[in-house]
Amino acid sequence: MLGLVKPNRGPGAALLEVPVPTIGPDEVLIRVKASSICGTDLHIYNWDDWAESAVVTPNVFGHEFAGIVEATGDRVTNVKVGDSVSGEGHIVCGACKACRTGNGHVCARTRSFGISAPGCFAEYAVLPAGNVIRNRPEMPFELACLQDPLGNAVQTVLAGDIVGKSVAVVGTGAIGLMAIAVARACGAGRIIAVDVRANRLEMARRMGADAVVNSAEAPMDEAIREMTDGEGAEVVLEMSGHPAAIRSGFEAAANAGRVSLLGIPTGEVPLDLARHLIFKGIRVQGITGRRMYETWYQMKGLLDSGALRLDGLVTHTFTLDRYEEAFELVKSGNCGKVVFQHV
Repeated sequence: MLGLVKPNRGPGAALLEVPVPTIGPDEVLIRVKASSICGTDLHIYNWDDWAESAVVTPNVFGHEFAGIVEATGDRVTNVKVGDSVSGEGHIVCGACKACRTGNGHVCARTRSFGISAPGCFAEYAVLPAGNVIRNRPEMPFELACLQDPLGNAVQTVLAGDIVGKSVAVVGTGAIGLMAIAVARACGAGRIIAVDVRANRLEMARRMGADAVVNSAEAPMDEAIREMTDGEGAEVVLEMSGHPAAIRSGFEAAANAGRVSLLGIPTGEVPLDLARHLIFKGIRVQGITGRRMYETWYQMKGLLDSGALRLDGLVTHTFTLDRYEEAFELVKSGNCGKVVFQHV
């Protein structure tokens, strides 16, 4: 089969012929129908310090997908051939204290689909049966493949009280845009979107933001305080990973507020802990992936109810052989979600 491979430890990728993966008794072979590019994939494609520390090479990468079950191992009972599925990308041990106490998403022995285990930018992918999530047959593959990043947004938004709260979403990449839609669906108060790109801020308005701040034109923390009667945002959802944006997010947070951090910085971020956190009584959360599997059920409930809609989020589709064009587009920021359609 053809797979998009990270062949060595440096920038770029290569579309290569690789073996169709085989499955064990507890695994599922999936024919990939759609996959999407994540910010993490861009880190891998560009090859920054985080990628150097986390990514196994050579390896097929990509972790957001939807497809059809092609084959199942002898002990698999939760899905069958022909089912429409997506998958949870954290492959955890199931036996450590974190896994046994409902915190498998931070299992120290995690193997990550498309990062430290083979991923989905290929014709076929393999996952343990326990990681496979069934989709409604009528769900379009282009939407179904977005559930992995949507789960990140759902966990970030719902990691604390959101109803009626003022919310600042810092960084309106795809997951930031999803977080706006989720916060709106879950009853947030005033939602303020922050970015440096006018096109993304326009998308943020369409996804449900009440106000936008272009932080290239005005200090973000001052603008947010003006919009919140001088108090600051009760909830700050940091999706950019940019060091200056992270610091400004803490400045913009209201006293006793919540700051949930999903964006991945490419290096260390200096903070004044006394001023930014301690004396403000800020609650800080690191968000990784999705809670297994609570977040998936929350997300599917929001989608099935119709409360959460992602219309217009996918702006471009490509075939896998046009991966260079697709990644350059994502790098430019002049897009929403970019999806690969697999033949």
